[in-house]
Amino acid sequence: MGCVMYCAVGLYQDGKLSIGNLATFLLYLSMFVFTFGMVSYVFGNVAAVVGASDKIVALMDHEPMINCCGGDKIEGETNGGLEFRNVKFEYPSRPEVKVLKGVSFSVDNEKNRVVALCGTSGCGKSSIISLIERFYDPVEGEVLFNGRNIKELDPKWLHQQIGIVQQEPVLFAGTIRENITYGLELADKTDAQIEAMIDDACH
Repeated sequence: MGCVMYCAVGLYQDGKLSIGNLATFLLYLSMFVFTFGMVSYVFGNVAAVVGASDKIVALMDHEPMINCCGGDKIEGETNGGLEFRNVKFEYPSRPEVKVLKGVSFSVDNEKNRVVALCGTSGCGKSSIISLIERFYDPVEGEVLFNGRNIKELDPKWLHQQIGIVQQEPVLFAGTIRENITYGLELADKTDAQIEAMIDDACH
């Protein structure tokens, strides 16, 4: 723009350019530059969309190691019994690090019993919880819920039997009610029952 104004002043002094023609030219130049700026912005967005679509397609084609549905459901009331039998585990991304090396323990179905997993940071507490929720499968050994290997159970049904609160809870975009009832079958749940669930969780 500075170069245009410098040349325009010289042409005006020589009588070769009028103020009106200069104003018209500057207006067209501004529109031209703005249009090309918008085109570059659109192309930038298109490039971002193409990059994101590759990741989306890869995610849609991904076959999980653990199925999200299918398997048995234990009929009737579950007793909540939990047992680890010689469980060995390492994360798929770091197979050289043995997180659990033959862990065995059991938690019976005694009502209102509290069991704490204690240990130093990195000793495998969070990994045990992840195995209970079946976010991963053990490399060796078995994890039993209610006397059944959790590999035989429907993951969706299993997750409905277990409540988990992470150290850093994540809230989904939505109402508090939607966050609380996320993943629940609400067809037969009334507002009073949901409020009772919330009250139980707070106590």
